[in-house]
Amino acid sequence: MLDDQALMQALNSTPVTEGRRQDLWRDDQEMDGWAREHGGLGGEEERGWLRTARDALQAAESGTPAEPRLRRVLAGVHKVPRPSATGVEWHLVVPPERRLAVELVLAWADVKERLPGRLRPCGNPECRLFLLDRSRANTARWCSMKTCGNRLKARRHQARARETPRPE
Repeated sequence: MLDDQALMQALNSTPVTEGRRQDLWRDDQEMDGWAREHGGLGGEEERGWLRTARDALQAAESGTPAEPRLRRVLAGVHKVPRPSATGVEWHLVVPPERRLAVELVLAWADVKERLPGRLRPCGNPECRLFLLDRSRANTARWCSMKTCGNRLKARRHQARARETPRPE
């Protein structure tokens, strides 16, 4: 099953660099590498499902309707209990090429349940990254204080300085 870190890698696979949106999953070999690193098979069908799941989750977290795409990814998926030495384990019943995309959606659902309100887009409107706020106060606003946070604070400071009349 995918973890929070894999979820964040997927959500943050479309950063803005020099003012232009990039897609780190555009390169099939790179994406297949990510998929294999997380227990996937690689291949065209799996890439398609992963991109669909990622785009739907990004939309959902940005406040855009994503339900039809999520419904498509999850169609026909079942969890089946199986006895084990330690109790009961739940296994996904899903076509192999769709398994990793389904796990991505389930990792997102798990974060939404365990950490409500802590997964959100960066507060910088020019940024396309997401953050998972683990702070006690749940007040993080930026994907990175070093980049987005400092940039926005500097802009606000400059705007205030321009508005303040200079003494003569």
